[in-house]
Amino acid sequence: MKTIKYSQIALLAATSFALPAMAVTSEQSAFFDNLAAHCGKAFEGTVTAGNSADSAFSGKKLIMHVRECSDTVLKVPFHVGDDHSRTWVITKTQYGLHLAHDHRHKDGCEDKVTMYGGMTADMGSATEQSFPVDAYSINNFRENGLDVSVTNVWHMYVKPQEFTYRLTRENRDFRVDFDLTKPVDLPPVPWGHK
Repeated sequence: MKTIKYSQIALLAATSFALPAMAVTSEQSAFFDNLAAHCGKAFEGTVTAGNSADSAFSGKKLIMHVRECSDTVLKVPFHVGDDHSRTWVITKTQYGLHLAHDHRHKDGCEDKVTMYGGMTADMGSATEQSFPVDAYSINNFRENGLDVSVTNVWHMYVKPQEFTYRLTRENRDFRVDFDLTKPVDLPPVPWGHK
């Protein structure tokens, strides 16, 4: 009977519980890199599609700031006038790219409706990715009376001269386009971040 050494058991245990490798496609990686290329810069945007549900954005200065960048996570605060509550979090995962909306209050604590979003459902392209709503978000929306949001799909487009954030669902198409050719002054630190 073959004797198994302790070091072999430790090695087997370590490999059994190793985290899976990242499994983003080359298109998703290129998209991630295209957005990361703007790290440290902020850009002003304009609402180019929307309806009465989007009135909170009317007449406000809209700034996106590619603020925190690592090999696997991008944090992009979206400032709406003096409201610094929103940060988009794009993460490379074993299943593709994930988009989360980190919503905070002025004191830094999390909103009841936060970290909602979704995972890419297909490879997308180097310039376009879509994020259909995930189960966590559907539950969060329902718990907070936002049933209208359970079919949300978020889209992001990174082109040489423009970044677009878009939300679509039945009877709603909200879109903000940001001019990447004209960096602007950096906005304040988003609420709840250092």
